[in-house]
Amino acid sequence: MSIGLSERAGAVAGSATMAVSSRAAELRAAGYRIVSFGAGEPDFPTPDYIVEAAQRACADPVNHRYTSAAGLTELRHVIAQTVLADTGLAIDDTDVLVTNGAKQAVYLACMILLNSGDEALVPAPYWTTYPEAVRLTGATPIPVHSDARQDFKVTPELLDAHITPRTKVLFFGSPANPTGTVYTPEETRAIGNWAAQRGIWVISDEIYQHLVYDGAVAQSMPVAAPDIRDRCIVIGGVSKTYAMTGWRVGWLYGPAAAVKAAVNLQSHMSSNVANVAQVAAIAALRAGRPGFDGVLAAYDRRRRLMVDVLQGIRGVDCPTPTGAFYCFPSVKRLLTRSILGHSFTTTTQLATFILDEASVALLPGEAFGAPGCLRLSYALDDQSLQTGLERLQRLLSSQDIPRAHVH
Repeated sequence: MSIGLSERAGAVAGSATMAVSSRAAELRAAGYRIVSFGAGEPDFPTPDYIVEAAQRACADPVNHRYTSAAGLTELRHVIAQTVLADTGLAIDDTDVLVTNGAKQAVYLACMILLNSGDEALVPAPYWTTYPEAVRLTGATPIPVHSDARQDFKVTPELLDAHITPRTKVLFFGSPANPTGTVYTPEETRAIGNWAAQRGIWVISDEIYQHLVYDGAVAQSMPVAAPDIRDRCIVIGGVSKTYAMTGWRVGWLYGPAAAVKAAVNLQSHMSSNVANVAQVAAIAALRAGRPGFDGVLAAYDRRRRLMVDVLQGIRGVDCPTPTGAFYCFPSVKRLLTRSILGHSFTTTTQLATFILDEASVALLPGEAFGAPGCLRLSYALDDQSLQTGLERLQRLLSSQDIPRAHVH
C-alpha cells in the first residue's frame, strides 16, 4: 500500500557506503569481530590543535548564534588563501560557500545547474552520490564507462560519444573515488577544454587532492584548463586531509553568480554550518598540514600491502591506484567459480558472502556503476588491515576455514 511519498523520494537510492558501514557496525555491536574496508574515512584522529580550537570556540558565546549562510568570513578568506597556495588559482573570498560537508556541496552544485530534462555526464566508476544528486534535480545521469584497461579514465573522444543537446554538466574527480585514479595535468586540460568548447559546466570534485602517490600530480581543473573557469564549480573540504569527516565542513567555489545562487539555496536549506566546526576548519587550514607527510606515508605503505595481497589472489585483478585511499580490483573471474560451495552472479552477492563468512566488509562495484569490481579502503589501522587481508585471502583461496565472526 502506497503511503504517498514523492516520486523524488522513491527515485533515489540509499548510500551503499553508509549501508555497509551501518551493517558492519551492527554486527560489531553484536559481538562480531568485523574488519571494514567500507567507508572512506581516515582512521587517524583529528589533530589536537584542531580539537583544541574547537573547544575554545565552544566557550565563546559568539559561536552560539546564527552566522552567515555562506560561512564565516574568516573561513572563506582562509579557504581562498589555501586554494591559492595549493593550486595557484586566485579566487575572491565571496566566491566561496562553506557547506555541510562536500556531499552537500555536490548536491547544491547540481541544484543550481540542472533542470528537469537536462543530462549530466557521470564517468563510471563513480562516487555513489553523483547520480543520485543529479536525479534529485529531475535531470538524468548518463554514465560514461571506462575500465582498468583505460586506467578508469574518460577521454574527450569517449565523452563525445555520450553528449546530446540536453547535456549540461560533466562530473570530474581526480584523484577519483572509487578507483584512486589520478588524471595527468595534460589529461585534465584536455577534458576541461572539451567541456569549454561545448559550453558544458564541470563539477570538479577535488576532495582527495593531497592524497597522491608515486609522483602523481592532481592539478585543479580550472588551473589545468583556464577556459573552463567561468563554467566550473570546484568541490573541496577538510574531511580527508585532516581526518575531519564527522565535523562536516566542505565547500564549493566558482563563478560569482553560481556561488550566490548556491548561498541563497543553502540559506533556506540549512543556514550556516555549525560555527564550532567552522572555527576548527580555520585552525586546520591555517596550520598548513603539519604531520601530513607521515599520514601520507602510512597510506602509501597500506596501499602497497593491499595491492600486493590482492594481486596474489587467484581470480582478482587489482590495478595500483595513485591517489585517494581505495583499491578497486576486478573480481569477474571469481564470479565464474564457486567458493566453499557457493557461486555468485554479482559482486553484491559476493560482498555479502564475504561479510557473512569472513567478517570482512567491502563494497560491491554495482554501487559505483562498475559490476564485477569491489572497492576496498585502506584507510584503517595496520593491524586491522593485515587481519582483514588475511581473512580475505584465505576465503577467496577457497580454503575451508572456521567462520571468523564468532562472539
